[in-house]
Amino acid sequence: MAAQRFRVLPGFGLTMGFTLFYLSAIVIIPIAALFLKSFQLSWADFWRVVTTDRAMAAYKLTFGASLIAALINAIFGTILAWVLVRYTFPGKKFIDALVDFPFALPTAVAGLTLSNLFAGNGWLGQFLVPLGIKGAFTPLGVIIALTFVGMPFAVRTLQPVLENLDRGVEEVAATLGAGRLRTFVKIIAPTLLPTIITGFALSFARAVGEYGSIVFISGNKPFQTEIAPYLIVFRLEEYDYLGATAIAAVLLVISFVILAVINYLESWAGRYQR
Repeated sequence: MAAQRFRVLPGFGLTMGFTLFYLSAIVIIPIAALFLKSFQLSWADFWRVVTTDRAMAAYKLTFGASLIAALINAIFGTILAWVLVRYTFPGKKFIDALVDFPFALPTAVAGLTLSNLFAGNGWLGQFLVPLGIKGAFTPLGVIIALTFVGMPFAVRTLQPVLENLDRGVEEVAATLGAGRLRTFVKIIAPTLLPTIITGFALSFARAVGEYGSIVFISGNKPFQTEIAPYLIVFRLEEYDYLGATAIAAVLLVISFVILAVINYLESWAGRYQR
């Protein structure tokens, strides 16, 4: 009789049961409750609530700013992770610690700090506003805040992959006559692409659900700088619970579809690692 494999955790049935219970309590049941609440509206009323001009403007800003912020983090987060892994310089540990700062800083504090920094009389705003660059109470301010809160996801996702990347492959490519650019494009980039997409997805997901850091720097002007999460809170303050859950359901569905597309792209890009 074959020897049984030693397992640290209990059997499959018990661990799977706990997994399903945990996911149901934390994820599935709250999402189901959200949809059941929104189903109390008729289809006509649901469509009317979620397609108002104000709601459409909020969707556009939320997903547009989140996409731009995630792209910025994917590009510059990759560069930052590369520098932190591949180079040694004074103050490296301090800069590496600063990457996690948005994790520890309350988002409301971040929003208040950024709004004071980019306001017309702020440290940076007093120089940028005369140049026509308004970083507070504009869509640009929303992008700045979302880039700030999403940056650690892009950097920390890529860092372990860069640290474990076999540099011997790069040396072999160099001995075969490949230049630095060709080595990066043909060898390094395909290897890092799935991880970069993962960091992009995490940064995007974080940005879509952000609220605290935006309420101060955006100004919350309807049709201009109002994001969908703030519109949900506004509906709740009006005791319009059905309207709030309807908008939340739309936000959830759109986010799920976008993340599904990103996961497909990540899976597609992962083929280059084989």
